[in-house]
Amino acid sequence: MAKQITLDNVNAYYGGFKAIADISMTIEPKSVTAFIGPSGCGKSTALRTINRMHEVIPGARVEGTIALDDQDIYGPGVDPVEVRRSVGMVFQRPNPFPTMSIAENVVAGMKLNGRVSKKQTDEVVERSLRGANLWDEVKDRLDRPGSGLSGGQQQRLCIARAIAVRPQVLLMDEPCSALDPISTLAIEDLMKELKDDFTIVIVTHNMQQAARVSDRTAFFHITATGEPGRLVEVDATEKIFSNPSEKRTEDYITGRFG
Repeated sequence: MAKQITLDNVNAYYGGFKAIADISMTIEPKSVTAFIGPSGCGKSTALRTINRMHEVIPGARVEGTIALDDQDIYGPGVDPVEVRRSVGMVFQRPNPFPTMSIAENVVAGMKLNGRVSKKQTDEVVERSLRGANLWDEVKDRLDRPGSGLSGGQQQRLCIARAIAVRPQVLLMDEPCSALDPISTLAIEDLMKELKDDFTIVIVTHNMQQAARVSDRTAFFHITATGEPGRLVEVDATEKIFSNPSEKRTEDYITGRFG
């Protein structure tokens, strides 16, 4: 079941450097929320705090509260591995496991959780590949390497792998930046379908993409090099792109900076 995400006064650090400051926002379930803003403003850092990927980096830490529905994912006794099962991640460049077949790639996360029967595996492979709109293209070559697919197909395979473990949230960090326009369109169409089942958050430098796929848009900004990134405003995407509340947002949207 898709989860609501609440960030309350979130600060994230890399060692002594504060990367984002005082981020507070609510991300609605079964929706697509886009994070936009200039390079270095903390969009990807903010995204990675939502599944505790940020703290994988030595010396990194997070202050504040991030909740999935009413569970603080940084609370005492919360297992980060369990958080990452609930919050899937798709990265900028497709990263299928090169030594694994298409089918093995899909169920890789499931098998980390324990033994799975052949029947379960077959069901999950088909369900997940159908969910990623890839089944019809690969159903006759499931035993071939995932790395042999095209770039757009590889990215959809990575999405299938992410949704195979049935997360409630799906994070996407510039998932189309390495893809051609046709593959990008396929991923964008897929996002619109997946939001029926997942809460989706996407980081993108492509403002047209944010306008096309997202229900809400959050604009991040940085005032100067070395300063932390901050959330300027978050609102319905149509409002952000037509009548933003903040001049900094308007300046970015209209290309005056960034």
